[in-house]
Amino acid sequence: MADFWEKMMALLNFRREERRPRPANPALVALLRGFSIEVMPRTAEKISDFRQILPAGTRVYIAHIEGTEIADMVATAARLRAEGFEPMPHFPARIIEDKAMLADWVARYQGEAGVKQALLLAGGVAKPHGDYHSSMQLMESGLFDGFERLHVAGHPEGNRDIDPDGSDARVMEALRWKQAFAARTDAEMAIVTQFAFEAAPVIAWVERLAAEGITLPVHIGAAGPAKLQTLIRFAIACGVGPSLKVLQKRARDVSKLLLPFEPTALLEDLAAHKAANPDFGIEAVHFFPLGGIAASAAWTTEHGGAAATPAAPA
Repeated sequence: MADFWEKMMALLNFRREERRPRPANPALVALLRGFSIEVMPRTAEKISDFRQILPAGTRVYIAHIEGTEIADMVATAARLRAEGFEPMPHFPARIIEDKAMLADWVARYQGEAGVKQALLLAGGVAKPHGDYHSSMQLMESGLFDGFERLHVAGHPEGNRDIDPDGSDARVMEALRWKQAFAARTDAEMAIVTQFAFEAAPVIAWVERLAAEGITLPVHIGAAGPAKLQTLIRFAIACGVGPSLKVLQKRARDVSKLLLPFEPTALLEDLAAHKAANPDFGIEAVHFFPLGGIAASAAWTTEHGGAAATPAAPA
């Protein structure tokens, strides 16, 4: 029994040491400048005031999951706008029935929430609900003319839904089309990616984009602090590939099971690469708050320097 308690105290001491604040990492601070975060209407409801946890003007994506009412999406966007943030709602092509529905959504977002930015994506629905099945069709609709910024999805570790053979041929073809669209529109465009857990596959993918002549800036996805089992579940569901082994390795280390997994190592590695290679295509970081919005916001406040200070700290 004594041996058991000695081991438990060692683990608890490890936890206390792990949480000691570290000196600011200038490269990481620079990478985190202008970060964004993602919410859903139901998760946003849990935050009483976003000004207490996020810097003023932060871009906040609003994920549109199948079955979510457009009224709830627009209300969330309007609330974020009123609190001083930049709402960027998702437009998932496959759950939009026709151009009339798309026009209604755009009009409501613009009229009720002053939305000027959008993430256009195919969406995770296997069978389209109507006329649209890709983000390119949304762009061609003309209904986003006048938007200041349009983002599209990227997948550093591949997307079997688009390229079932495991290649990236169709993905690259689509990104070349989107880059050509960006060249003939006034909207600023960027690629926002699925989350990953290891820097090497991300670096290789961004460098491959450059080799293919795709110069759209990348906003790299990162999972905010969360329980290990939560991240593994989301990673499998979302098709995260090679970097999943980082989580699997951590799961074998009992001393780390008490601690939430954090994106520190991933983002420090990417920040170091960016500092050494200023032309590297990652422009910003986008957080998926899989362990809760407050936890992700607290991590950015801790690591992001003065620019990450909440607008009105509690």
